[in-house]
Amino acid sequence: MADLPLTGQRILVTRPVHQAQGQIDALRRLGAEPVALPLLTIRPTTEDDAADYQQCKQCILDLDLYRDVIFVSPNAARIGADWIDTYWPQLPLGVRWVGIGQQTADTLNALGLPAWHAEGGFDSEALLADPSMQSMADTRVLIMRAEGGRTLLAETLRERGARVDLAHIYRRACPAHPPALIQSTIYAQPLSAMLITSGQALHNLIELCASINTRPTDIRIIVPSARLAELARSLGFNRIRVAQGPDDRSMIDALLPA
Repeated sequence: MADLPLTGQRILVTRPVHQAQGQIDALRRLGAEPVALPLLTIRPTTEDDAADYQQCKQCILDLDLYRDVIFVSPNAARIGADWIDTYWPQLPLGVRWVGIGQQTADTLNALGLPAWHAEGGFDSEALLADPSMQSMADTRVLIMRAEGGRTLLAETLRERGARVDLAHIYRRACPAHPPALIQSTIYAQPLSAMLITSGQALHNLIELCASINTRPTDIRIIVPSARLAELARSLGFNRIRVAQGPDDRSMIDALLPA
């Protein structure tokens, strides 16, 4: 039997725990050895986060006032849907549910929110290029996002005349992996590649490796965008390949022989 296309490759999977299994299973089907090292933990905003919690609650109570409710990621879709279920047994009419990228829109649709996404991309830039997002005067927009996320979307929509509210419905943090785990996962056996889908995950990787006085910049890295590739170059990575998108299939396709 011929080898599978990724036979012998040891691939670092860095998605949060609840999102990693699909990527792990797909890599195994292609013959790879997936190695899980989550580089983000996702924590929904709770009453302990007093100011953000009250802001989120008020935005959800006012949901019917918005033309667009934008979810920036599958995590935002999942957590945002929980908020909406709590306060809206029936969805308000006249709201356009927007996912940034097909993966987020698919998550929303699976959760019962009939979502739309801009064609031709999976990031804020693709959404901002859509004709429906150009003339925004007197338009109210709610962005469901993590604390500390990118500001491009909100800033640009405000420049175009929209009234934009932000609901920080979750937080992203660096997992507390002990140095021994970093050593055994990344360095004890050679890695063929690392799959990284966000800038924060990349920064967390550098931070975790610093605990053992190393930088994994010589290992091949797969990223989903030119923007993230530029960040990786600025951090010293020198073997970078850009996938067609952040979804599992696109990231794994970037590992395959041309």
